[in-house]
Amino acid sequence: MTPRPSSESKHGLFVSVDGPGGAGKTTIVRHLAQMLLADGEHVHVTAEPSNSGIGQLATEVTPTVTGHALACLYAADRYHHVETEIKSHLKSGQIVISDRYLASGLVVQRFDGVDPDLLWQLNEEVERPDLTIILEADPHVIAERLIERRPHNRFQLAPASSHAEVTYYRDATNALVGAGFEVLRVDCGSRPPEQSAAVIRARLTALLVPSEVPA
Repeated sequence: MTPRPSSESKHGLFVSVDGPGGAGKTTIVRHLAQMLLADGEHVHVTAEPSNSGIGQLATEVTPTVTGHALACLYAADRYHHVETEIKSHLKSGQIVISDRYLASGLVVQRFDGVDPDLLWQLNEEVERPDLTIILEADPHVIAERLIERRPHNRFQLAPASSHAEVTYYRDATNALVGAGFEVLRVDCGSRPPEQSAAVIRARLTALLVPSEVPA
């Protein structure tokens, strides 16, 4: 891939990577970033909850705060994340890759019974990624991975959480597609993470090619 020509006015590219716990998001994001760096691209990797005070608070209170309150806190972190970190890197022309973003905001609080329509309303004005990646895998594969690595939060302790989360992500994906988001589904259950990253990189290739300017 030929690196894009540098330009102070060039806007970057925003990519989000979401999927059920155990899908391998962080590993795939790391491989994707390495591939893009090898192509000569400037890459900024971030994650949610963010490292801001709001994000740290969200992480700290997740075990005890539930439902609407936690959904609002995660949404606040998302808006703050965009304004204080993501936009500045996009303005400098970088490729920003976020490990979890909007799709997770449409999924996680459903374990607490929050209406998906409300979750959409809370998040509908956040920055739209240029490409939204949804990692998919058989829920039995996800469940086995969670057992191996151990759950990271209380949501993954719920009975049949992997099956529920896969269903919630399917609903979120349909909502995003219906709203006109550019979505790429990647099956990460039957291939190693570096191959999943290569699939994403292949899709990004077209987005990284500068648009032709009419004469």
